[in-house]
Amino acid sequence: MSNRVRYQLSASVFVALRNSDQVLMLRRKGTGWMDGSFSLPAGGLDAGETISQAAIREAYEEIGIGLSPGDLVYAHTLHSLTEGQNWMGHFFIATRWEGTPKLVELDKHSDIGWWPMGSLPSRTIPYVRQALLNIGKAIPYSEYGWGEAER
Repeated sequence: MSNRVRYQLSASVFVALRNSDQVLMLRRKGTGWMDGSFSLPAGGLDAGETISQAAIREAYEEIGIGLSPGDLVYAHTLHSLTEGQNWMGHFFIATRWEGTPKLVELDKHSDIGWWPMGSLPSRTIPYVRQALLNIGKAIPYSEYGWGEAER
């Protein structure tokens, strides 16, 4: 029997709402990390949740929309090393949902808007930009922050 201990990674989920060639993005504020930068509705995986359940919950908490598992298309996995933290990002695309996207967490976001996939805001969080560009190229996996050219 091996004494090997399996490494545990935290997981985050990201939801890219797509409307034709545009993606819905939020501007961060008041969080103390990357404030003023744009991202997608996102958050961490909670204990007892599946990845898709976390994506549905985060979309509701951050932009007030309803999603069902059938609305989500898994689009990209990002293995990231950010500020010394090693984590996995799971990116979904949704082209249908219930409700109108709006700012719900006003203490964490200052703006919401649609941006062309080919012209993301200059202040997009770098790993989010990388994942969205890879999604646009149908590249299912990339790595970010490991000290070499990002892939």
